[in-house]
Amino acid sequence: MIDLDAMDHKILRALAEDATLGAGALGRRFDMSQPAMWRRVKRLQDAGAIRGRRLVLDAEKLGFGVTVFLGVKLATKGRVSLEDFERAVSAIPEVQTVEHVLGLYDYRLRVVARDIPDFERVLRRRIMTLPGAGDVEANVLLSEERRPGPLGAAEFVKQDFAKPE
Repeated sequence: MIDLDAMDHKILRALAEDATLGAGALGRRFDMSQPAMWRRVKRLQDAGAIRGRRLVLDAEKLGFGVTVFLGVKLATKGRVSLEDFERAVSAIPEVQTVEHVLGLYDYRLRVVARDIPDFERVLRRRIMTLPGAGDVEANVLLSEERRPGPLGAAEFVKQDFAKPE
């Protein structure tokens, strides 16, 4: 675990909102020089607090209007390796995330499709034919609200970062 100060929290929140911000823009926002800000961001990256920056695509605008969460239980535990299933399911372009979970199902998948008939095609022809695929439960996404993540936790929200210590 990395020890974060108030400025680190501000930087992480700003980058979580807009990962395209560079050290110059962050420095201007928080009244810090570009080199000093670059060093802070680099330290956060080196410590693993920032693992990368990613582009968020709007699936609906790209023609994928349906998102479905699938719970998948492997039919033959022990006969099919988890790695084989994960490798096969990760090769399906419509599968956005593959999560190995504990509970009723072995895996949770996030799948996008153009519409319900397209999802049915992906399910029948690609997912249900995977090695070891057994019971499947589908939940269609109706709406989604992005949460701020761990930096939005109450302990951080209560801090007044404007007050000098």
